[in-house]
Amino acid sequence: MSLKPKVVNFNTVWHDLRETVEAVITLGNVKRDVWNNRFSDVYSLCVAHPEPLAEKLYFETKQFLENHVQNMLVTKVAPTNSTPSQADKNVPDLLQRYYDAWSQYSKGIFYLDCLYLYLNQQHIKKQKLSDADITYCKICPETHDLKEIGELGLDIWRIYMVENLGKQLVEHILEGIKADRCGSPEINSQRVKIINGVILSFVQVQDYKKTGSLKLYQDLFETPMLEASAQYYSSEASKLLQRCSVSEYMEEVIKILDDENKRAQKFLHNSSLAKLRKQCEEGFINDRLDFLYSECKEMVSQEKRKDLRNMYIVLKPIPDRLKGLLIQTFLDHIKNEGIETISTLKGENMHIQFVENMLKVHQKYQELIADVFENDSLFLSALDKACASVINRRPNDRQQCRSAELVAKYCDTLLKKSKTSETEVDAKLTNNITIFKYIEDKDVYQKFYSRMLAKRLIHEQSQSMDAEEAMINRLKQACGYEFTNKLHRMFTDISLSADLNNKFNSHLKKENTDLGINLSIKVLQAGAWPLGPTQVVIPFAVPQEFEKSIRMFENFYHTSFSGRKLTWLHHLCHGELKIGFLKKTYIVTMQTYQMAMLLLFETCDSLTCKEIQTTLQLNNETFQKHMQSLIESKLLLASSESLEGETKIELNFEYTNKRTKFKITAAMQRETPQEVEHTLSAVDEDRKLYLQAAIVRIMKSRKVLRHNALIQEILSQSKVSFTPSISMIKKCIESLIDKQYIERTPNSGDEYSYVA
Repeated sequence: MSLKPKVVNFNTVWHDLRETVEAVITLGNVKRDVWNNRFSDVYSLCVAHPEPLAEKLYFETKQFLENHVQNMLVTKVAPTNSTPSQADKNVPDLLQRYYDAWSQYSKGIFYLDCLYLYLNQQHIKKQKLSDADITYCKICPETHDLKEIGELGLDIWRIYMVENLGKQLVEHILEGIKADRCGSPEINSQRVKIINGVILSFVQVQDYKKTGSLKLYQDLFETPMLEASAQYYSSEASKLLQRCSVSEYMEEVIKILDDENKRAQKFLHNSSLAKLRKQCEEGFINDRLDFLYSECKEMVSQEKRKDLRNMYIVLKPIPDRLKGLLIQTFLDHIKNEGIETISTLKGENMHIQFVENMLKVHQKYQELIADVFENDSLFLSALDKACASVINRRPNDRQQCRSAELVAKYCDTLLKKSKTSETEVDAKLTNNITIFKYIEDKDVYQKFYSRMLAKRLIHEQSQSMDAEEAMINRLKQACGYEFTNKLHRMFTDISLSADLNNKFNSHLKKENTDLGINLSIKVLQAGAWPLGPTQVVIPFAVPQEFEKSIRMFENFYHTSFSGRKLTWLHHLCHGELKIGFLKKTYIVTMQTYQMAMLLLFETCDSLTCKEIQTTLQLNNETFQKHMQSLIESKLLLASSESLEGETKIELNFEYTNKRTKFKITAAMQRETPQEVEHTLSAVDEDRKLYLQAAIVRIMKSRKVLRHNALIQEILSQSKVSFTPSISMIKKCIESLIDKQYIERTPNSGDEYSYVA
């Protein structure tokens, strides 16, 4: 074939081309050589000499397609000889005829578009409007733009076929969908295919458009379909309400939603699925919320899992519905059960009951949320809020929340020496962190935990140092390094003390010195150990049996570490004393003051209280407490109940005990109410210092800040450790104003400025 332009007789070429076009559009048989020749004909007309005939070819093809579609409408799809009543009686025939015609025509127009490829690319595309022309020049593409042959064919179908039959087709389609909803046997797979094909034709005729390709589908079919569906849903919902309980209604709605979703997938375009679903939810759920919620409290309180699961499935797709009554009722239910399970706790094991009861509540509802609510974040958040509310609840405004103290005591119980296996202890400590995370006053927990840890380390009561370190690492993961910094330093001190004792023993061997007693000393950093009021040294005359050992260690220590001061905390010391004045020898573990008192009886059998107290130089409170413990253990006997002045204290030579090795120090190591009170007071002081430091930091960076903004900044910074009261923050601000760190801005009562 020659590509050179030449003179062409349009009528002759078009006559042959028209026959092929007609065969193509009707899916007739076209021979390969004829098909190839028609490509050449299209090309020759487009480049004809002396004037291209592309435009004439375009309009002749357009005229042919218009006539062809109009003829199909009259002869094949909607014959004029059938009356409207006959057409109505043959509803499936209309859909069938339209579907068959569309199936043939849409395929034919695709092949025709291929045949006119050269015309499309070299003539039509070059004249098409650009996106810029449409956007900025506001030219309507419908009136100024030529369509490619495939697009032209689809548009002609829209104009002459869809616009003429559209409403009638939609009526028949809606009747078909309604029949499917009613379970009519007429709506078989073939009928579904036909209805779906007709519906999709409304989309496909405008598929070529860059914008608004679904407008015809939406205006012609989707809008009336959604209106009809809404009426159907409302009617069906009313029928269900009359015969169903809430539980039965939800089951029916879930089934209907599933059926409608499947129906939409087999009939409709994908763009309509969400809209129809929303319409269905509106009719069955949104408009019936009062009915659905009428038994919500009962379902939650009785924990009817099946009903709650169904309510979750029904409400989940609707925005904000889960955040309403269902979640709030669920939250209140957990809160009530939590309060009920801990409100009656009392006794020595209160801390164990508190943590384990709260863990049971948490685990129970965590499992329920996983089983019923698919671990939905909204319900998990409700669980967190409920647990936090219960754990941080104060019985009244005058009483402190004891959760932090109880959780710390629970850890202390687990970490002390016991018969519990390490594996079980580890599992319980891991679970304990769940409760710890809900505590708002984490600084209170830290204070109690550090004091209890100090006692365990000093008195060597820890079951496992590995378990102790593992627990501290858990706390570090939950609250950060600053939270556990001092706890780590306490461990470091214990480790260094062990090395120091080894060096001291080596030093004694080297000096060939025998102390006469076995000595183990722990050197503790004053800033790391929470020893509270005990840092105030209690007056005490050290027994001569200890003097040599103490002096030797002090000399050794000051030789190794210059510039450090040692303060002996005798009230924290304990030792083993061998008692040999009885029929049987006993080894008793006791505290230093108790040991010093018994050692006074090495040279005599009885002494007065005044003599013992004067010799040891103990204050009255310390003397009374430790002497009372010795008398209660029956190692010593008192002549009267009041341990004062001339009351005679003597050895009990009739003392017996089944065990030859025992302790009398346990009672002294318990947390007393005074120590608890002091711990809480120390927390209060620490908070004031923390808040003042935070205020200074904030004001130093901001220079000038309003009162409310400063309050919010402080709350934001302190929420990791505790939530301060507004009154405490105000007191700290006033204190810093008095100290001239900040000042009120002149002419403004609620603004502060930093004093550089």
